[in-house]
Amino acid sequence: MENFKIIIFILVVLISLSALVDKLKLPNPVFLVLVGLIIGFIPALPGLVMDPDVVFLVFLPPLLYDAAFRTSWHEFKTNIKPISALGVSLVFITTLAVAITARYFIPMFSWPLAFLMGAIISPPDAVAATGIIKGLGLNTKVISILEGESLVNDASALIAYRYALVASITGGFLLWQAGLQFLYVAGGGIIMGLLIGFILIFIHKRIENQSIVETSLTLLTPFLSYLAAEQIHASGILAVVSTGLLLAWRSPEIFSYQTRIRTRVVWDTLIFLLNGFVFILIGLQLPGILKQLTGYKLSTLIGYGMIISVVTILIRMIWVFAGAYLLSLFNRDKKEHNGVPPDLEQYGNWKNVLIVAWTGTRGVISMALALALPLKLYNGNVFPQRHLIVFVCFVVVFVTLVVQGFSLPLLIRLLNVKPSISEDKEVKELQLYMVNSTLHFIDYEFYPQPAERVRMELKKKFEQVAGKLANEINIHTRNENQEEQLAVRTLTEMQKAQIEIGRFQRELLLKLHKEGRFSDAAIRMVERDMDIDELKLNQLLPKEDK
Repeated sequence: MENFKIIIFILVVLISLSALVDKLKLPNPVFLVLVGLIIGFIPALPGLVMDPDVVFLVFLPPLLYDAAFRTSWHEFKTNIKPISALGVSLVFITTLAVAITARYFIPMFSWPLAFLMGAIISPPDAVAATGIIKGLGLNTKVISILEGESLVNDASALIAYRYALVASITGGFLLWQAGLQFLYVAGGGIIMGLLIGFILIFIHKRIENQSIVETSLTLLTPFLSYLAAEQIHASGILAVVSTGLLLAWRSPEIFSYQTRIRTRVVWDTLIFLLNGFVFILIGLQLPGILKQLTGYKLSTLIGYGMIISVVTILIRMIWVFAGAYLLSLFNRDKKEHNGVPPDLEQYGNWKNVLIVAWTGTRGVISMALALALPLKLYNGNVFPQRHLIVFVCFVVVFVTLVVQGFSLPLLIRLLNVKPSISEDKEVKELQLYMVNSTLHFIDYEFYPQPAERVRMELKKKFEQVAGKLANEINIHTRNENQEEQLAVRTLTEMQKAQIEIGRFQRELLLKLHKEGRFSDAAIRMVERDMDIDELKLNQLLPKEDK
């Protein structure tokens, strides 16, 4: 009951501060970790320890599923080489580098414990990465690589963690066995995730006009996929990612528009609450960790954490730049062989590479792995250096989240990095393509042909839309090449009139509701239609007027 009260308190804090986060223009994970840290030192509040089982079973599946569902399969497939280099190779390189550093700079650390530390710290976190890069206007390729990496690296880290833990407890380790285990865990997780995905696609296709049922099923999906994979001792994380990518790819054909609207609202609310709670919970861990480390000076502990943090950041930067250079060199040779000039943007310029190298935030995965360490060995002895490992892990999470999270927006501004194409411009180009194709359909493919009056009215309507879209695309193109930015969308006289009419109708409906002249059911139906009309109008308005 006491923990439940703390949970309610944290949710109240989270919801109360959400508006403040937007005004401060801070990445949500950074702000919430700091809030959790402050809350953790309030004497009146008992400590709330992060339960690894709860994190892995309750928090991670929906968070990873949502991140995977928002990831484009086409972009993921296109960037599979850099994603693999970061999501698999870099995890093992980081594990090795951190292990060597811990072995020689932290006293009383054996090789198994050092590798255990490396495995815990090695995986960047999907939840943290998504929260920090959101809204920064990064190049779409950079976003795809960062999100893709953070979705696939957990399986690599968990394999390294499992075998380092076994070696710490038993003192034995077989490299070939670890390699086979990695193939089974990763491959089994992917296959199970795809299998669950195809089963769910089959079910969704047979559920018609029941958006509530379909939305409820999407809430179950990540847990079904995770538990099915874990049941066969494969990677539940990769299973959830595979299911999310597959369902995202097939979503246009399996979900109705009602389901898409309802599902997005439900999931946006759920992810907001889970994300906020997880990062506040990370900040809350520090007081409890410090109580277990009475035999060390705080400056010494922080020094250990800073050393590991610096090594973690430097290894990522070296690996990312080296990998980008080798990949671009390979592609340059290949293109020159074909007589084609090398495309320097294939893997992004040095600015984008630097952003990828700097965005290696650790988060909930690392903290959960550290806290999942057993308290005792099989022989009953205390697990060596457990509390020190947990503290160092917290420092690395804190440094990468706060230092890199705070500095990333500044770095982007200093580098003057711009997205390869404005998202709004791309939307307009797609809309224009659809309108032009529709005009061609009306002229040549519409069968049977509508009456001439109807056909001309349809053409006039779509031609007006095409003209408006073409004008907005031209303004976007001009803004990309000019310092002075023109407003892309402006309010027409009709839109201004519609806004005023909408306000009048809202006030009238509210008056009728208070007077009780019509039933609540009728009021809600009319209100729903007005909401849909307002949503359509809102899509046409300039961002500053929304």
